[in-house]
Amino acid sequence: MTTAARPTFDPARGKGSQAPTRIYSSRDLASHTKLKFRQTGQTTQDELNRVDLKAQLKKAEQDHYEKVNKVSKLGAGLSNSFKDDNDDEQEQEAAAETSTETPLERKKRLLQEAERLDKDDSDDSDASKDSDDSDSDDSDSDEEDDTAELLRELEKIKRERAEEKERQERIQREEEEKAREAQVAAGNPLLDMPEASAASSGPKDFSVKRRWDEDVIFKNQARGMDDKPKKRFINDTLRSDFHRKFMNKYVQ
Repeated sequence: MTTAARPTFDPARGKGSQAPTRIYSSRDLASHTKLKFRQTGQTTQDELNRVDLKAQLKKAEQDHYEKVNKVSKLGAGLSNSFKDDNDDEQEQEAAAETSTETPLERKKRLLQEAERLDKDDSDDSDASKDSDDSDSDDSDSDEEDDTAELLRELEKIKRERAEEKERQERIQREEEEKAREAQVAAGNPLLDMPEASAASSGPKDFSVKRRWDEDVIFKNQARGMDDKPKKRFINDTLRSDFHRKFMNKYVQ
């Protein structure tokens, strides 16, 4: 059973009013009392001062350019494998020239080659786009023709359904009109006099038929037996039905 609702006779007191204690928890003790410094091999300041970052950057650029030249030479060798010996001599001369060129000149040459390749790719993409546009135009024209044909068929079906619905409504109105005319003609016996006189030899009798209990002596004997007065509410104690009944029974 919970004791949350029970009164507190001994309320909690602060620690300042109690006697001091020398007992501490291990979690209350200071854990990190010293700063940690970088050790040898952890990129200390002395190691960073001894490192030549500029030389490392130049070496990385040189390795990159050598890798690019190797890839370009490999591609050129594959593309020019079917050329003549004169072309091979020209390529050897160009390779000798590139070996003697400076890194700046090599960089400019690579940029020019990249621009030329991008231009060739853009031309190829434009040609493919033109062919795709022509194909898409043909397909769009075919789709438009099919759509127009479907719309015509749909319009034809809607028109036929509307005509059929109108015809059915017209037939129904004619049948209702005929039925109403027949009912009106049969409901009035005066309109059937010529036909009735022609069909029968005697005159037509318009007298009202009598019930079988018209001549009974004791008639309507049970009338008023089940007619009990309905209860009603009158917001007046002197004019209420209970007061009138009570006065008639015990006072009068």
